[in-house]
Amino acid sequence: MNMQANIDPVEQLLANGLKNLWFPVLPSALLEDKPVSIRRLGYKIALWRDNDGSVHALEDHCPHRGAPLSLGPVLGDRLQCPYHGIEVRCDGTVTKVPGSPGCKLEGSRPTRMFHVREAAGAIFLYNAAEPHVAEPPELVLPEQLTSPQWSSFLCYTEWKGDYRYVIDNVMDPMHGTYLHKMSHSMSEGESTAKFITRDTDSGFIFEKEGQRGVNFDWTEFVDNGCHWLRLEIPYPKTGGPGGNFTIIGSYTPSSPALCAVFHWRCRPLTGWQRDTWRFLYKNRLEARHWAVLEQDRVLLENMEPDANARENLYQHDLGLVRLRRYLKGKAREQLELIEAKQL
Repeated sequence: MNMQANIDPVEQLLANGLKNLWFPVLPSALLEDKPVSIRRLGYKIALWRDNDGSVHALEDHCPHRGAPLSLGPVLGDRLQCPYHGIEVRCDGTVTKVPGSPGCKLEGSRPTRMFHVREAAGAIFLYNAAEPHVAEPPELVLPEQLTSPQWSSFLCYTEWKGDYRYVIDNVMDPMHGTYLHKMSHSMSEGESTAKFITRDTDSGFIFEKEGQRGVNFDWTEFVDNGCHWLRLEIPYPKTGGPGGNFTIIGSYTPSSPALCAVFHWRCRPLTGWQRDTWRFLYKNRLEARHWAVLEQDRVLLENMEPDANARENLYQHDLGLVRLRRYLKGKAREQLELIEAKQL
């Protein structure tokens, strides 16, 4: 029996991550002078820095016998397979087969390459539908991660489970009132609410009706070539200067049982206020924020993999329902394009 025939292609595409999108895959600080092997987006990927510090990425699979390229030495913009010395350039081209010079493998381009950008303390990969895209679209970051008027910290972790449960969690402002009710920043506001959605130029906002700036009251989904979730947490004056606290999230599948979780914690600050907040954050606030994330992690990691197949949703779930439909629609569009090219 062919078990693959029972897999929904839309589900399979979403489980590995939509194509033709940018995804954060690793904090910059975790890639130093040696190659790093990671599993992301349905691939095993080798990341490395060349002599200038620029990041490159190839599928971590030597085209000769499948050995991991990440275990070999870095030769500038190339990796050398440790098994038989095959050299593969960052564009996927085999430049040298020392054991058999001039063989048909030399000069071929069998290895999948990935376009890479490094920004906001993270390494982003473009998940191209085609293996060798000449030039990807621009990586566009939210203003909180690019404007000199803002300061931010990247908080990175890996959670066991499907990355879409993390997305659902962030698209659910009401859980803050209950799961995080003992938090220093999410203990206020009504425990009942009605939610509404508002369209934006690049997505939509899902928010509590009649309540703003009290608790975790809204979430914004942004699709600008990378998928982002943005929310705001009111902060007491004891949290230092800068007013409310903005969180930018982006989430990447590692495997069906693991995901990479990126949260940037941002406040609009400059000058001495920026320095004061950054000091305060590292010395007092960061541990509290990790405690809140730990509550999310424990809950999500203890959900069954098929928990969303037995849901009974209600009005508070309008945001995650809309986002799920949007993502499934994008997956169907991509599958239709792939099928059209194969005909």
